[in-house]
Amino acid sequence: MKLFKRMAVALALGSALTAGVAKAQDIKIAYNGDMSGTAVAELGQAARWGFEAAIEDINKNGGLLGRKVVPVIRDDLGTPPKSIQNMTELIDNEKVVGVVGPANSGNALAWLHIPQAAKIPVIGSTATATEITTRYAKEPQNYMFRVSMVDREQVALLAAYAVKASKNKKIAVIADSTGYGQAGIKDAVEVLALHGIKPVLVEKFGPKDTDITSQLTKIKNAGADAVIIYAIADGAANVVKSMEKINYNPITLGTWGNLSSLYYRMTGPKLAPNLIIAASTTEDSNERAKALGERVRKNFPTMTTFACAAQSYDAVMLMAAAITKAKSTDGAKVAAALEDLSGVQGIIKTYNKPFTKEKHEGLSVDDFYLAKWTEDGKIVRFQDDVIKSITPADLKR
Repeated sequence: MKLFKRMAVALALGSALTAGVAKAQDIKIAYNGDMSGTAVAELGQAARWGFEAAIEDINKNGGLLGRKVVPVIRDDLGTPPKSIQNMTELIDNEKVVGVVGPANSGNALAWLHIPQAAKIPVIGSTATATEITTRYAKEPQNYMFRVSMVDREQVALLAAYAVKASKNKKIAVIADSTGYGQAGIKDAVEVLALHGIKPVLVEKFGPKDTDITSQLTKIKNAGADAVIIYAIADGAANVVKSMEKINYNPITLGTWGNLSSLYYRMTGPKLAPNLIIAASTTEDSNERAKALGERVRKNFPTMTTFACAAQSYDAVMLMAAAITKAKSTDGAKVAAALEDLSGVQGIIKTYNKPFTKEKHEGLSVDDFYLAKWTEDGKIVRFQDDVIKSITPADLKR
């Protein structure tokens, strides 16, 4: 945590310097996310460097509308009050024309009303709560877009794998008792029901609990041979460690927050590969991803959450394409242009009609796949015969 605090000072200084050299005619695009405050700070840091890499590439190709693009970066420390303060300052004082971020879903949900009222497009690049893009869906114009995993959609992938991989169709769900975990339980139970399966047990644990053997013993005794964990990296690590204590080795699946190195540091190399993780991309997925990974590591050598860097890069590229299409930085025109894009090359894919008036999610379950930690601390794509057997119909239930 001390390292995160030192990085926060450096990031704040870097942000101030960046804003200070901006000229009146420059186009400012902001990144607002947690880079030092919570367990998801590592995701926020990766997103920040992907964000800056995209802006570097845009400026190398002449900028936007003949103007230079200037990044304005703010660390929200993982807290809603700070994130709200940042959004207000970025829009009112910095006059940014668009925002990328944040890392924490709770922060996004706390300030959605600010860019909506100001008519400033935001493309979420990390936070996954479903409501982020739907709260203002019935307004004449919804200004919140996203290029990231979505809670419900990653559950669809995890559930499809669990159903196919389970030999006895006894699947359990365990989650932390936070709002994040409980929303995950709701999604998991509902999606499994679409497959005709009711979890044999649904268990909870406190976010500060380290010994979860009691809950897992119940799950083991119920005969579950597959377990879906809904928790961020430290909670999932404690579940995996507790499984080892009771000699329980089910098919174990978790959400993409477990790409954080915190999970690997807590489990160690022996246990880390025991969890199958939902992901949107990995560094070994294509040549563009490999190249971005190499660039980002110059600033963030210990990065494991590459997906956040890729999603943030793609979010900037989509924002830039919309500004170009609109021939304007006017928020309403840019938002409308975002809903009518095609042929935008990103790291994860080429985006053809990623957004519509009704749908503001740039990625869907069709874009997601599964990943695993290797014993030497790398994230790689995970493939087996079960994955090959999953059909589009299995994912769209």
